[in-house]
Amino acid sequence: MTDALDITRDLIRCPSVTPADAGALGVLEALLAQAGFTTHRVTFSEAGTADIDNLYARIGSEGPHITFAGHTDVVPPGDEKAWSLGAFSGEVKDGYIYGRGAVDMKGGIACSVAAALDYLREHGGQPKGSISFLITGDEEDVSINGTIKLLQWAAERGERFDHCVLGEPSNQEVMGDCIKIGRRGSQSGTLIVEGKQGHVAYPHRASNPVPDISRLIVALSDEPLDHGSAQFQPSNLEFTTVDVGNTATNVIAGIARAKFNIRYNDCHTQESLRALVEKRLATACGNRIRAHIDWLPSNSNVFLTKPGPFTDLAVAAIEEVTGRRPDLSTTGGTSDARFISSYCPVIEFGLVGQTMHQIDERASVADIATLTKIYRGILDRYFA
Repeated sequence: MTDALDITRDLIRCPSVTPADAGALGVLEALLAQAGFTTHRVTFSEAGTADIDNLYARIGSEGPHITFAGHTDVVPPGDEKAWSLGAFSGEVKDGYIYGRGAVDMKGGIACSVAAALDYLREHGGQPKGSISFLITGDEEDVSINGTIKLLQWAAERGERFDHCVLGEPSNQEVMGDCIKIGRRGSQSGTLIVEGKQGHVAYPHRASNPVPDISRLIVALSDEPLDHGSAQFQPSNLEFTTVDVGNTATNVIAGIARAKFNIRYNDCHTQESLRALVEKRLATACGNRIRAHIDWLPSNSNVFLTKPGPFTDLAVAAIEEVTGRRPDLSTTGGTSDARFISSYCPVIEFGLVGQTMHQIDERASVADIATLTKIYRGILDRYFA
């Protein structure tokens, strides 16, 4: 098989901290073009954001069409002196390859490319359908000029995807323990309570927003938004900051703000969720407290790939290689799967994510070999 470890090493050695590409997409483009893929490098721009380079590659012109998606950009390494082997070294020690992106998610991309190239070599250089790669450099930051626009670009060209595997580090403890089949939505906002500024010695001449915002925080946090659904845990509203912008101890502040985030399930849409929270706020305010919510824009909608033939196929491939039957999970944060889900069913399956975004991020060499075999098994079953 193509050595996924070598591809992982070459990708790690490209210091592609968002928005820099640093040659990472070129590594993949060269490999795929040599194997017969038609490749496209597409740069997207938007005012106030960095230009982002993206890669789309496809081989085959018929269905079924499976695409592997991922991102080559990584988060900053932090204190590089704290790394045992260098943040972008790609060195192997004691059975692990070290470097930023080893787990999240250059290793996963390398395994999917290695599996696809190996499949093509054994099938005369052409799949019994189509294989493509959707690779962005804008997942770890604002996600504006990446996958969402690459998908739109592909659709405008007439590209149609039947299924997608996103190589995010989905496994919790060991390879084969978890497939992500959905993600909760994410909605943030700021609760703003209006008071009246005044001297603390004359509270009757002021209106202190601090006790009021405290009451509202409790009111909005205490009552459940729902009790979960068949595939999702209960939605959760979490306050993250409280601020009055007041540096004086003898002044009653005139306004108080509290930021919050809601991770919500498929019991809600963005619109229905906002309406529910607004209604509860109005009840908690009564006729006395003056408060409102400034909602932040969100492109993180809830989605679910319902269990069926595609998830069964992936489970079978995983179980054959690892001996484990993975859980079908919807836990965790957001990913680019939220965009892909509007175009085709998508699952997330990659390496074990325990060290992602940490100092000494690393991936097991054995796990990289295992993931490559699983992806190869998915391709074999998909085109059977």
